[in-house]
Amino acid sequence: MKKYCILVLVGLLAFVSNNKVLAEEIKAAPIEGRWDLTVNFNGKMAASWLEVRHSGIKTLTGHFVWESGSARPISEVFFKEGKVNFHIPAQFDVSDKEMIFEATLKDDKLVGTILSPLGKTFTFTGVRAPRLISNKKPVWGKSIQLFNGKNLDGWQALGKNQWVVENGVLKSPQSGANIRSVATFNDFKLHIEFRYPKESNSGVYLRGRYEAQVEDSKGREPLNIYLGGIYGFIDPLFNMAKEAGEWQTYDITLVGRVVTVVLNGTTVIYNQQIPGITGGALDSNEGEPGPIMMQGDHGPIEYRNIIIIPAKN
Repeated sequence: MKKYCILVLVGLLAFVSNNKVLAEEIKAAPIEGRWDLTVNFNGKMAASWLEVRHSGIKTLTGHFVWESGSARPISEVFFKEGKVNFHIPAQFDVSDKEMIFEATLKDDKLVGTILSPLGKTFTFTGVRAPRLISNKKPVWGKSIQLFNGKNLDGWQALGKNQWVVENGVLKSPQSGANIRSVATFNDFKLHIEFRYPKESNSGVYLRGRYEAQVEDSKGREPLNIYLGGIYGFIDPLFNMAKEAGEWQTYDITLVGRVVTVVLNGTTVIYNQQIPGITGGALDSNEGEPGPIMMQGDHGPIEYRNIIIIPAKN
């Protein structure tokens, strides 16, 4: 019996020791978390985003959003002595090159370079993304008619303007510039109606950073790259897309980074956390107010009845 007790004690000590080592091994690396990146494109600032997390005991993986496109998985992130790097394979075309990310983490900030798919290297800086999660319920203010149905007052085209107003409808008749509201918002409820021709594509950017996809998607799987999804991040529960040429409706509530999306009267996303910014975002300053922005660079699109209810607090 005594010998048995000694063996049990030795086993317990070994178990505790092994688990202590395991706990030390899985201690979060300083690079872990979400990072809002600002990339210098030859003097023009663009938004990017990075997430790093554990996969298993020692391996780090993540997701990365370039200045355009969807969130892409990172098979392994390498981090040692303040240096971080990873590679992402070419995505769009055989002429694309793999993307190479290299940075130094110092004073909880990232500074580094990104070799783009086109083979050009750009510098960037990064800060930790704000959590933007709260138990406090917003107090809603008065509704604002964001589009007056008469002209472009209160709106700004981000480039050579192709947007026109006809019969109460805000139209982009062909691919061109995106358009944003001059006013900016924190938390809000947004009602917006849209209509696209067959196979066209647009998007509604919440605070100019998170894209609610607008695309001819009837009959497709409910994925984040189609109508009803938060592009690159959140799949809708259902595909509620109508036929091209019909008017459709988004009712979207955004509180912090928590979003609820109602498409054509059906809740397709409910209280889901948006991890980070979408490719094509105006900026990566997630903790700041931002505008409503609509894509005009993917094809013809029409919008009307744009009404927003901002939170008071």
